[in-house]
Amino acid sequence: MVLFCISLTYSYLCKMKKLLFLTLTMLFLTLQTAEAQQYTKKDSVRVMELFAEAKQQKSDTNWMLFFGRKLRGVPYVAKTLEINKEERLIVNLRQLDCLTLVENALALSLCMKNNQADFKNFCRFLRLIRYRQGRISYIDRLHYFTDWIEDNTALGFVKERSFPKDIPTAKQTLKIDYITTHTPYYPMLVAHPEWTSDIAKSERALTGKTYFYIPKNRIADNDSFRKTIKNGDILAITTSKKGLDTSHVGIAVWHKDGLHLLNASMIHKKVVEEPMTLKRYMQKHLSQTGIRVIRVL
Repeated sequence: MVLFCISLTYSYLCKMKKLLFLTLTMLFLTLQTAEAQQYTKKDSVRVMELFAEAKQQKSDTNWMLFFGRKLRGVPYVAKTLEINKEERLIVNLRQLDCLTLVENALALSLCMKNNQADFKNFCRFLRLIRYRQGRISYIDRLHYFTDWIEDNTALGFVKERSFPKDIPTAKQTLKIDYITTHTPYYPMLVAHPEWTSDIAKSERALTGKTYFYIPKNRIADNDSFRKTIKNGDILAITTSKKGLDTSHVGIAVWHKDGLHLLNASMIHKKVVEEPMTLKRYMQKHLSQTGIRVIRVL
């Protein structure tokens, strides 16, 4: 009986220790976010306006598509996360690139899915989406989209789609080193060259991994494709550019004539729903090789 009580006490203490650790971790991340986030009043107001509109929609609304479309017309601006000497959680819905469009749409969607539609939770989800385990630091920012997929999959936010046998695929074997071989393009790395070794470590961790994608010339408009790729899926465009895994991301939208891409476009200089089909769009970009499909859960 004494041994049984001791066992119960030990089990209880272990559980309490784990709970305390998780509580302290969440407290640390909350304090870190409060100290290291950056936004304007316009951004917080815009987030709440979007939530107000969303609450007027049906509960089964496709939130990725809804919010992606609500952000159409926002100017395309690159490197909006590279404006500080130290890493901060930047909230900016006034200027978007392809990745920040997807991240903001996903953060807004997760808030609605979880009945947590307020600015504080939007910032919380954005931090978790953008940074490895939610740690706000440059080396923990998910620079490569494959890392982004893996981390957000571990959180239960997304899952990469596998493809049925009737959809043709090709295999991509990663060889990643673009950031460390192009450091002058990254202002924060220029200011902090000591971070380069950590980025190189994450690149080595990705190198050698393999993934299946749909080649761009095999994208089709048929029942199998429409069942496999859904409106609101995240499409990651694979690339032949040396050192990279993907070169562009956007949101899938089916039109009558086929699959289209909702994206922050450098060409159009704003967020647009591409007027041409994705297949035709990709034929105009020689380095784009195909698509990986990521489902929001």
